[in-house]
Amino acid sequence: MEDVTLPVNVRTFVAKSGTITIYFPQIYLPHNFKSAQSINHSIREIVNGLIKKQYDEQDASEFGEMIGTFEIKANERNILSMTFSNYAIIPFAAHGLTFMESLNVNVKTGEVYELADLFKASSNYREKITNIINEQIKNRKMDVFSPEGIETISPTQNFYLTDQTLVIYFQQYEIAPYYVGLPLFPIPIFALESIIKENGPLDSLFGN
Repeated sequence: MEDVTLPVNVRTFVAKSGTITIYFPQIYLPHNFKSAQSINHSIREIVNGLIKKQYDEQDASEFGEMIGTFEIKANERNILSMTFSNYAIIPFAAHGLTFMESLNVNVKTGEVYELADLFKASSNYREKITNIINEQIKNRKMDVFSPEGIETISPTQNFYLTDQTLVIYFQQYEIAPYYVGLPLFPIPIFALESIIKENGPLDSLFGN
């Protein structure tokens, strides 16, 4: 099997129905069909899950508009990180809602990474990242619900990767008022170097 180290081929498709427009990616790995099939299945689950979440959260039967988009955040050294956003507004509402999910995957093996998979087993990564986030909240003077910042990140915390950064993010209303949007907290990989998992995704992106 060919070792996939170059950026993988990502193609964009669009699905439209009435007021709903969803842009979604599909990846192509000519030498690793099984991995591509698994990743594309995960993509469909995320995209469909965001659509369902809009209907559930807004208790809606129809929308004035719904648009789903995606962004490639990292695509190198066998690591693919993508975010998927879905904005929807019901008729006559003052404003809509945006939800975001991400997929962080090894394109060679098809392994989908959770946050814990990035760090050494006994690294206490949650406390370290929580402290970094609370420091950013303070320095950026962010308007959040608790003046002390967040209590702790979740083991299943939302995140995505860039070539040199881990980005932790929260949903609208999760830790801050609506106008703040989706709070994003970029953390340089070098700030986490001592606790990243050897041969893990951060290790790969960091150039080791």
